[in-house]
Amino acid sequence: MSVLTYLIPISLILGGAGLLFFVYTVKSDQYDDPEGNARRILNGDYDDHPKP
Repeated sequence: MSVLTYLIPISLILGGAGLLFFVYTVKSDQYDDPEGNARRILNGDYDDHPKP
């Protein structure tokens, strides 16, 4: 049971750090690409069949 006194705070700290990094990436607009998918779907370079 004494190991839980170490594991619970460590997991809370790591979870909080992950949440902070996620919020940072959302605020810095790293997930915003409204035009990218629309252009990639029409582009012939990204074909399902590899070129020989």
